[in-house]
Amino acid sequence: MDNNNNYEWAHKSVFVEQERGVVAKKFFANVFLWMFVALSLSTLAALFISNSPAALSQLINFETGQRTVLGYIAMFAPLGLVLLMGAGFSRLSYGALIGVFALFSILLGISLSFILLIYTAGSIAACFGAAAGIFGIMAFLGYTTDVDLTKFGPILMVGVAGLFIASLINLFLGSPTFSYVMSFFGVAIFTALTAYDVQKLKRIGAGLEESGDPIVQADGKKLAIMGALSLYLDFINIFIFLLRIFGSRK
Repeated sequence: MDNNNNYEWAHKSVFVEQERGVVAKKFFANVFLWMFVALSLSTLAALFISNSPAALSQLINFETGQRTVLGYIAMFAPLGLVLLMGAGFSRLSYGALIGVFALFSILLGISLSFILLIYTAGSIAACFGAAAGIFGIMAFLGYTTDVDLTKFGPILMVGVAGLFIASLINLFLGSPTFSYVMSFFGVAIFTALTAYDVQKLKRIGAGLEESGDPIVQADGKKLAIMGALSLYLDFINIFIFLLRIFGSRK
């Protein structure tokens, strides 16, 4: 009888050991899956718009070279959707959050379609590859480091806010030099944010693992989408700022 109990206990212990970390790993896999979905939707939208003169004419006035009303809506709508997802996280259902996330990805792709018209294909590919490399390295460091990166969070948030305000100001100033200098700060800030966000997501996954609460784990699906949003924005911003520094114009 004792031998049977010992066998059952040992068997259960091995099973628990094998199962440990499954929820956290699944959460992390879902984050990168949704990030890939967002990147795919944005790419397809950008390619479609850039290769459709009729669609482009709705976004830009070819006579003046300025954006149309729809062009400005496409430029600022993604920001509104990000705020919607953040503020409405608890109220939005999982399906609704997916819908808003997909719409955000498409609209961001539309707003980025102008990149394909301004820069050469070679420089776009080179900067995209460089952004992917930087993102991959920093994601690995953020996941594996034992250094607590949360203390850098407030500083990075201030940096992001500063970049946003500076971008709005330069929207009216139109200074190429100011945009060029600001791009170096942009690369540095979002490179650091990548490691910070990955570590934060790793801890969220560990928290879901420790909780074991089905309701909390259900919210984990929504958290995976929000995590994908954060990492996707990190990657896209690194790419855009690199393109402003090293991109060759047509």
